[in-house]
Amino acid sequence: MTAEYRAHFDFDISFANGGGISGEGFRIDLPSADLNRDAIGTLLVRHLGLALVSDIELRALRIVEEQHRGSRGVTAPAATEQDERVVDLSHAIEAGLVTYPGLPAPTITPYLTREDSRARYASGTEFAMDVITMIGNTGTYLDSPFHRYADGDDLSALDLRTLVGLPAEVFHLRDAWSSQRRGISAATLADRDLRGSAVLLDTGWDRHFCTPDYATGAPYLTADAARLLVDAGVRLVGIDSLNIDDTEGGGARPAHSILLAGGVHVVEHLTRLDALPARGARFTAAPPAVRGFGTFPVRAFATFAAHH
Repeated sequence: MTAEYRAHFDFDISFANGGGISGEGFRIDLPSADLNRDAIGTLLVRHLGLALVSDIELRALRIVEEQHRGSRGVTAPAATEQDERVVDLSHAIEAGLVTYPGLPAPTITPYLTREDSRARYASGTEFAMDVITMIGNTGTYLDSPFHRYADGDDLSALDLRTLVGLPAEVFHLRDAWSSQRRGISAATLADRDLRGSAVLLDTGWDRHFCTPDYATGAPYLTADAARLLVDAGVRLVGIDSLNIDDTEGGGARPAHSILLAGGVHVVEHLTRLDALPARGARFTAAPPAVRGFGTFPVRAFATFAAHH
């Protein structure tokens, strides 16, 4: 990933028809590090969606090498076959893997060993066939509406157009939540046009995967944020955390309930989301078409232009 830059500043904006607004400690993505104050002021106006601006004053301006957060007005170039990167966003599944504390770990046993297969095939030809026993909630997995609702679409009924090559809107939130404010609210996600996208929540919690710390204090999506995403026409929501809901708040699961009722797929236990640009990637997470099943592991990945 090439270097990305953001501007840090305070500002005062006045309007031609009277009035104004001010901001402190504001940050905005930059397409390059060599923009002057006027160009940064123009980006600020575009990001805020303002009209009839007469004057812009930027104070305490600093340009910092920092990952983009998805400011409006800074677009990512499209990938081509020659420069496309692929990032695997899935945890590997192996025997004994504990994904969610309290759920059974997968077991893998041989059905046909290579040694035994030699008697069945021509000389020099051998195969291995194995049996895996696991709960659907293993590794990085997708929840379909059937996971929550008896009359919802199961894995076999999902439209591949809602799972493959979705424009990814990545919210890099590692510095935007804390143990005192674990919930990701609607206000945090309200600054972009999200229709038709996969919204991916990069919290950094995947660093605790397969450790005791993964089970407690995890970030989650609030009910108001889930409603905003459904109303915005999002196709899929993914998170690199223990659960899309707050598992420490009792048995209620409002984010699952709202998203899956709205036909929005949920992918949990993602990883390496920090390797993706805020915009410009394409996300894929397709499970097998299993009838009467609501949740199953996916090989989630994203593609984007290599010069990001």
